Amino acid sequence: MRKYIIPFFLVLLSWGYTNAQQVLNLDDCRRMAIENNKDLKIKKEQVAVAESMKKIALTQHLPNISGKGAYFHNSNNISLLSEDKFAPVGKVMEDGSFGFDQTHVNNEWTMINGQPVPLDANEQPFDPKLHPEKIKWKGYAYLSKKEFTIDNKNIFIAAISLVQPIYMGGKIRELNKIAGFAKDLALAEQEGEMSDILYSVDAAYWQVVSVSNKLKLASQFKELIQKLNKDVDDMVTEGVATKSDMLKVRVKLNEADLSVIKAQNGLNLSKMLLCQLTGMPMDSQFMLADENIKVEADPAAEVPEINEAYKNRAEIKQLEQAINMSNANIKLKLSNFLPNIGLTANYMWTNPDLYNGFKKKFKGAWNVGVAVSVPIFHWGERIHTRNAAKAEHKIIEYKLENAKEKIELQVRQSTYKINEARKRMAMTDENVASATENLRMAEEGYKEGVITLSNLMEAQVSWQSAYSERIDAAVDVKLSDVYLKKSSGNLR
Repeated sequence: MRKYIIPFFLVLLSWGYTNAQQVLNLDDCRRMAIENNKDLKIKKEQVAVAESMKKIALTQHLPNISGKGAYFHNSNNISLLSEDKFAPVGKVMEDGSFGFDQTHVNNEWTMINGQPVPLDANEQPFDPKLHPEKIKWKGYAYLSKKEFTIDNKNIFIAAISLVQPIYMGGKIRELNKIAGFAKDLALAEQEGEMSDILYSVDAAYWQVVSVSNKLKLASQFKELIQKLNKDVDDMVTEGVATKSDMLKVRVKLNEADLSVIKAQNGLNLSKMLLCQLTGMPMDSQFMLADENIKVEADPAAEVPEINEAYKNRAEIKQLEQAINMSNANIKLKLSNFLPNIGLTANYMWTNPDLYNGFKKKFKGAWNVGVAVSVPIFHWGERIHTRNAAKAEHKIIEYKLENAKEKIELQVRQSTYKINEARKRMAMTDENVASATENLRMAEEGYKEGVITLSNLMEAQVSWQSAYSERIDAAVDVKLSDVYLKKSSGNLR
């Protein structure tokens, strides 16, 4: 009785209520996920941060110009004298030093070797430089403490400074390299995040396709049992079948109802996951464009070129940039052993005027200079820092080697997996054909009375199981292909 068999592809095409729903394909889901994923937005902002840091590093080559100002209020003024003073009145000698002659002192003089020499109170000649206390000055200049007091209670300072690095031991060059590598690292991390998002979306997409088809299959199987239940009820009324047969069918019908409910719940949960990944509301109603697609068994997949996978994988790019950064960091630590040379130029205004008797007005002056800093001894700190940088470099190299080994294993595993999935799908095609023919023969045999009801229901279950495995195999081919692309770095 072929009337019990509704071809599976007709059921897929006749799922009527989907016509009014939004139809999304895989590219639509990927696009929405990329637009709405928060982690990817964070990665994009990290790229922007790295770009800004690179620009900041470039500015280290340029002079640094700054303006400064200060105000101080002091409780006491500065006095150059502790008290009033009396300074002797002399004259400027021929050699420019301070001295005196007979007109400036009251001492008696005598001639020694043709040179006038002063006499002390005992009329003994003396050297005025060794014994200035014996000099009898005629006149003194009065020095008032008040006149030597500086009004510094309110001090104003303003300055413009310029510092131009000339040689910093290679620090600036290596910092620029590190900033560039940091940007490349951020881009590689963004690429890795993108690949992870696409993989998650693809997996969720094909999961919805799988559960959706399982729901359609469960509904179709339920229709078969409902039709059989009606026929058995009629046969019980005519006395051809027993109530035991009717109870067996109704038990199977309840199981079919439960399968539909489970499939519907599974579809709702799968769609919620896809909505969460794509940024759609959780209660969005949509249909996927690939729900009715028939996946053919393609030829066996070839193992991708491993070196090409290394080149494409974001993880390898990240570790390579990390190695570049660690190399630059080692050179940066080396620069700590080298001198730093910089050019400085300043213009400063002060009030009181430091250059004209501390008058209460602003006065400016400029200066230029070269500053040199040479490290001498720091208890081995710089050596230990550089050794730590070298150790970090070796750690990243080991991580890179480990990552390459894991990637090679992933590529080979994914190749075996997709080949196995394609073979499995070819086998399920044969199983579906056999199960369909077996169900047809069981229906005809049951109608003619040569097949029991139990055998017919077993044929129906086998038919459902064969189609279910066919759905799993088709989706597994898609997921295996996605995993192969991700492991080889081609999921973009």
